[in-house]
Amino acid sequence: MPTLNWIGKEAVINHHRQVPYHLLRCDNSLSCGDADSGNLLVEGDNLLALKALLPYYAGQVKCIYIDPPYNIGNEKNWRYNDNVNSPEIRKWLGKVVGAEAEDLSRHDKWLCMMYPRLSLLKDFMREDGVIFVSIDDIEVGNLRILMDEIFGRQNFLSNIIWQKKYTRANDAKYFSDNHDHILSYAKNKIKFSIGRLERTEKQNKAYKNPDNHSLGPWKPTPLHAKSGSDRSTYTFKNGIVWEPPKGTYRRYNDVTMARLDENDEIWFGKHGNATPQRKTFLGSLSVGLVPVTIWLHEVVGDNHIARDEIKGILSGSDSLFDNPKPTTLLKTILQLATDKDSIILDSFAGSGTTGHAVLGLNKRDGGKRRFIMVEMERDICQSVTGERMRCVVMGYTRINGDKKIEVGGLGSGFRYCRLDKPLFDETGKISESVKFADLAAHVFFTETGGPIPKRANGANPFLGTANGTGYYLLFNGILGDKTPDGGNVLTGKVLASLPKHNGPKVIFGEGCRLGDARLRREQITFKQLPYEIKVS
Repeated sequence: MPTLNWIGKEAVINHHRQVPYHLLRCDNSLSCGDADSGNLLVEGDNLLALKALLPYYAGQVKCIYIDPPYNIGNEKNWRYNDNVNSPEIRKWLGKVVGAEAEDLSRHDKWLCMMYPRLSLLKDFMREDGVIFVSIDDIEVGNLRILMDEIFGRQNFLSNIIWQKKYTRANDAKYFSDNHDHILSYAKNKIKFSIGRLERTEKQNKAYKNPDNHSLGPWKPTPLHAKSGSDRSTYTFKNGIVWEPPKGTYRRYNDVTMARLDENDEIWFGKHGNATPQRKTFLGSLSVGLVPVTIWLHEVVGDNHIARDEIKGILSGSDSLFDNPKPTTLLKTILQLATDKDSIILDSFAGSGTTGHAVLGLNKRDGGKRRFIMVEMERDICQSVTGERMRCVVMGYTRINGDKKIEVGGLGSGFRYCRLDKPLFDETGKISESVKFADLAAHVFFTETGGPIPKRANGANPFLGTANGTGYYLLFNGILGDKTPDGGNVLTGKVLASLPKHNGPKVIFGEGCRLGDARLRREQITFKQLPYEIKVS
């Protein structure tokens, strides 16, 4: 399979594994509504944020949607101009790639930025999960090869063409740019099944019942197909002889044709002598429509609608985004890719369209989908992403000309979190601010590759099981401070107090006073804190 090479690739290809784990701290003053709803908005660099979230959500996300920088090279207002020469990206590249970063073209820099983020995102996906990535013509070729490499060419689903605007730019040098691409890949195509889109009222109007058929409204459809092998004629019971048009073949065999004829499911026109067609009944159609690869603005919205949405909620914020996405576009993706209880992740949150779409779809179908959004810009995250979500949760007043329209809230809520200190300090020791729950999630994830199970009692040294092995953590006096070591050292007394597990056990602690024979007899593998904790 062809792969893509660029300056700096060797430096970033495994960088996602070297990114340090940071803690997440919630800010109750910026959270909103039901903070226990499972929705998260994280402020901070999305690479660090993704690594911080991984111990909790690895393998749990059903659908990922991201709208990354398009790399158009526009030099205005670097924060949201799709410019990979931004100070933060330059600083990051200098640290990761080194002096070689000075020789990178903007395409090299964009690829260096995207590779580790896409690699981390893959780790979040369920086996039946899917990722959608919006992009334009500038980087779509590079992105397609990059995603082939990370997700596997065999897992490619589609390149969806979205009509982002419908007006013609007559001052364009070559072509008026009216579309974006949305590349979609499954984690495992064999296990992924796509949903169906709702039929529209316009589509249903094509079905009528001029002959008052007992099966209800129908529309005529051809009896021939473009492929096949049977070109024989068929004689209907009214004497009309039909044969497939030149270059086509019969869609149905004689048995099926006879059944359709007998059941009055063939239409011969108003006067009974037109070319025979099958009556396809509205009631016989499978629920929903198979999606097509071209999404028109009339169906899923466009940039103009998206700007109006943002402006209607947050006056003036629409000018921050040159290429915003409408909620109708994201709802379409969610309809195709999620269940009613799915987790949806967006690590380039921007104006917060993904979260808005999740709550809107939940309101419509009674779902309990949860969103995780990450936005790196503090001002944007607080005053745009967070504020928009607060408005759609609680309700807001929309200004429409001279009118004020009260818009009801969608309910639910979210926690607002920030990146905190790294889990480990510069010497590799556990940071003083780390709490038991933080380290427990990290230990279980790095040992098992999965998120820590939900536990009824947080003050419990037993973390959970994986493949028959039980995992324990003795840290921060979890067993109390009645002994000098606070229960962080594995002794016979401590072992007796631990929740029982019949099978192999891995126990993390500051020290161990049990002999090798006792450890073998109890099926215990002891790992010393902090030295035997995996850090990536």
